[in-house]
Amino acid sequence: MASNGLKDKVTVITGGGSGIGEAICKKFTEKGANVIIIDTNETQGHRVAQETKAAYLKCDISDPESVQETFKKIENLHGSTEILINNAGIAHIGNITETSPEDFDKIMNVNVRGSYLCIKASIEAMIKNQKGCILNMASVASNLGIPDRFAYSTSKGAVYTMTLSVARDFIDKGIRCNCICPARVHTPFVDNYLKKNYPGNEKEMFAKLEATQPIGRMAKPEEIAALAAYICSDEASFVTGSAFDIDGGFTLLK
Repeated sequence: MASNGLKDKVTVITGGGSGIGEAICKKFTEKGANVIIIDTNETQGHRVAQETKAAYLKCDISDPESVQETFKKIENLHGSTEILINNAGIAHIGNITETSPEDFDKIMNVNVRGSYLCIKASIEAMIKNQKGCILNMASVASNLGIPDRFAYSTSKGAVYTMTLSVARDFIDKGIRCNCICPARVHTPFVDNYLKKNYPGNEKEMFAKLEATQPIGRMAKPEEIAALAAYICSDEASFVTGSAFDIDGGFTLLK
């Protein structure tokens, strides 16, 4: 049975074709939300949409025209966006000396520009309707110094402050804006990273990555999805401008 006030709400989830985004799609469709996945990966997007009975639209969130066209389609087919979850993001490993301008621009275009464009494309309808919920995927790297994550940390710091700015500017319009700050989450990205960089030693390196989390393991995507469902629900109607750490004690012990 649908609960928590998500039933029938038009919910757009970026990067919903895998990992945390996929888990969020499953959680929200279970609760009766009208979910639209936007993702560049058509194979993954269609798979998750089919499994969850969500809708899927291909969209490059770093491209203004693609975003505008996609959100117009969403409005025409489903109605105004009521919940926007900016989950799509990419990572980069390296300090500033190891980060090329091209690397930096690629990270910023997806992680920061993508969130900006999707908010901009959906917020006018939220203002008109005097209600809406925006949830951005930040990171523990938003306010901590994570080794060898210069570009990624920079982008997630921007997502964090973007959240605060939108929350303050539109609090009188019935719009809530929050962000989630996860530590390491066990997603296909982690598995692919280990397979590519540590062939034959995946299990050993996985154990080392888990050990960096004080609680002794990585988060599960479903745990992030459960928090997202609460933040976007009517039960959290008093919550805005907040950053939710979900990190197994990572920030506590730093």
